[in-house]
Amino acid sequence: MRKTLLAIACMAAATAAAAQVTLRIKAPRQAEVGQQIHVRYVANTADVEDIHVGGFPGFEVVYGPSTSRSSSFTMVNGKTAQSSTMTFTYTLVATKEGTHRLPAATVKVNGKSVKSNTASVEVLPASAQGNGGGQGGGRRSRPAQDSRGAGRQASGIGPRDLYMTVTASKTRVYEQEAVLLTYKLYTLVNVQQIAGEIPQLDGFHVQELDSRQQMSLKYERVGGHNYGTAVWRQYVLFPQRAGRLRIPSVTFDTQVEVQNTSADPFDVFFGGGSLSQVVRKSITAPPCELEVMPLPTPKPEGFTGAVGHFAISGSLTPREIKANDAATLRLVVSGYGNMKLMSAPKVSLPQDFELYDPKETDRTTCTAKGAKGNKVYDYVAVPRHSGTFHIPAVEFTYFDLESRAYRTLRTDSMSITVAKGSGQPATADGGQEDLKVLGSDIRYIKTGGTHARRGGPMAFGSSAYWLAYPALLLVTLCGLLAARGLAGHGGRRKAGRVAGRRLHNAGRMMRKGQRDPFYEEVMRALLGYAADKLGMPMSEITKENVAGAMAAHHVPDSLVREYMDAVAECEFARFAPGDPSAKMEKTYTMASDCINRLDAAIRKDK
Repeated sequence: MRKTLLAIACMAAATAAAAQVTLRIKAPRQAEVGQQIHVRYVANTADVEDIHVGGFPGFEVVYGPSTSRSSSFTMVNGKTAQSSTMTFTYTLVATKEGTHRLPAATVKVNGKSVKSNTASVEVLPASAQGNGGGQGGGRRSRPAQDSRGAGRQASGIGPRDLYMTVTASKTRVYEQEAVLLTYKLYTLVNVQQIAGEIPQLDGFHVQELDSRQQMSLKYERVGGHNYGTAVWRQYVLFPQRAGRLRIPSVTFDTQVEVQNTSADPFDVFFGGGSLSQVVRKSITAPPCELEVMPLPTPKPEGFTGAVGHFAISGSLTPREIKANDAATLRLVVSGYGNMKLMSAPKVSLPQDFELYDPKETDRTTCTAKGAKGNKVYDYVAVPRHSGTFHIPAVEFTYFDLESRAYRTLRTDSMSITVAKGSGQPATADGGQEDLKVLGSDIRYIKTGGTHARRGGPMAFGSSAYWLAYPALLLVTLCGLLAARGLAGHGGRRKAGRVAGRRLHNAGRMMRKGQRDPFYEEVMRALLGYAADKLGMPMSEITKENVAGAMAAHHVPDSLVREYMDAVAECEFARFAPGDPSAKMEKTYTMASDCINRLDAAIRKDK
């Protein structure tokens, strides 16, 4: 009996071990006719007895299978773990164009069969340059080999060896309609690095699609050559005006690895040189134009510029409150389009309510169709009187790109019950119609008879009356002069503290990702500091006036230029493409350093 139980336990353990074994195929996605590739079958155990694979259609087996084993041992918090793998590698040569399916392999593990998955390989025609024969395990572009020789300097890299294209998803669009702009690299050489950004575009609002993932090359056959291609950057453009808008050409700087034909093989062997070198090459993407159509007219009342496809919903919480307590009306606009540019819906409440500006929460992501997701608008409403009130439906009008017509959406109407609260204002009675008293702001007009009595002698026309005029004028002038001097001195003294508070607020906005409020607060810190420290009204803050005033305080020219650069960076960074958080951090650091250095320079002058 004991032997039987032991045998059953061993069989169960073997079955469980076999059930956990996996066999995966690893192969390149593309190859050329005549190119050599490696196909690997990887098992997550070394206890593999044998492997069986069918034929490889479209390929010739050069060698295989070769086997290799690997194992690892780890210890974490006193617990040990051991893993091992076995890899079977086949070396193949592509012999036929087309898409070919690599067969599944079968292995034996503890007497049980384990089957792998399959994979497909796209085989392209042999390149006209004949640069096949490289390893197909990756999608890295290779140095081109042609009749001019193996190695090429930057001057030898032709316009068809390395170039950049630009394509727009649409060339005829409406104002505010999203357009996807794609820059794509084509290369026959080994590109090591590429750098370049589009300039600030006139007439467009620009958002960059997330391009943080690593760029990977894919083969495309163009003009008899198999190019390594990759999407370099993608931008979503929103045209801001009608007409023909031009996107200028963009120059990219690349670093290309080429063979060093002047290198001595003996020097290379003994560490005195290299068979390859990196050269610089500039490539230019051509310009393109978009035809932007104006939105149809007449535009309906209530249209605030939203273009795309949207839906709206509304809610009111709570539905039962007391007078002078706050209720929240929440509107959620969802869909896709120019959501980052549209205005908040207009809300109309009964006159008994006090309505505040909405708090906006952006929950959108940038996609090829524009911003997609939803925006939440929270309106705080405070009722001043008791009663049951009807909240009318909120309308939202937008231009629908699918139907090419204006659409008006409406939320459900709502009601709210307001109970009498403490200190509630009341509606006045007693024949004084339409007069509403809020607290003790407005009092009733006194009615009925009055009792007047004659006073003493009048002061008008007396000697004291005429002497009081020059004395009062003198006191007023002295007070104004003293107040101006104290205000100017106090403003200059507290300029640094005020700018510091504004930068602190800007830092908090930066951490929350509030881009537009961040740049506005940094701009207020820079301009406000100059106005307070230099004793200038805000209306006189211009580049020339600020530069002259700083020169009068013996501020170095380099520091004046740094201040001007910080102001310019704050003006244009919010519209420039790129990583918003990195740009905000750069602007914040530049403004903070500039204000600190200016404060030190002006104090030193005193």
